[in-house]
Amino acid sequence: MVPYWFPFAVMPTTLTVKNIPDEVYAHLQLSAALHRRSLSGEAIFCLEQVLLPSRLPASDSLARARALRHSIATSHLSSKDLDHFKCNGRA
Repeated sequence: MVPYWFPFAVMPTTLTVKNIPDEVYAHLQLSAALHRRSLSGEAIFCLEQVLLPSRLPASDSLARARALRHSIATSHLSSKDLDHFKCNGRA
């Protein structure tokens, strides 16, 4: 019997990193413990943060949320208007 392999399936790749400086390793261990991740999981997370910058940092997300909250707070909609829109949207 020949196993059927999906052509679109992606197999994870293994990477071995040698000669990690002691200080870097200690920081990785600490960070992994703080985030409740394995060493491998923390290393992957760190690599993604550096190599895949398309993800927004938490500080940028918070800044966007604060700006949105500020723009909503200064809108001219009253709570009556909001209730009216909610009720009409549910009808």
